[in-house]
Amino acid sequence: MIPPTFTVAIRDALKHAQGRAVKLSRTQQLEIGEDLFIRIAPGGRKFLLFKLEGEPTPAEGQAIADVLGLQAPQLGWHQGETLRSLTVVEQG
Repeated sequence: MIPPTFTVAIRDALKHAQGRAVKLSRTQQLEIGEDLFIRIAPGGRKFLLFKLEGEPTPAEGQAIADVLGLQAPQLGWHQGETLRSLTVVEQG
């Protein structure tokens, strides 16, 4: 039997994943929109935002940093073999 589908607010899903990244000391990955993914690093104070088609915007990165409560986040770019990802890191 397939469990029922339920809807959660994206803010709640992000905060839950951040908490798991801290608690388990493991990267947490979520699909947070159509073709928009986040990988929250262990510790919950930095993340990687990427799309399979195109690139995320700095505004998307800043909005998520605000939800996660990051103070003075630094935005940058990481070029992988096939994807360019936005990196967001809380300094300190």
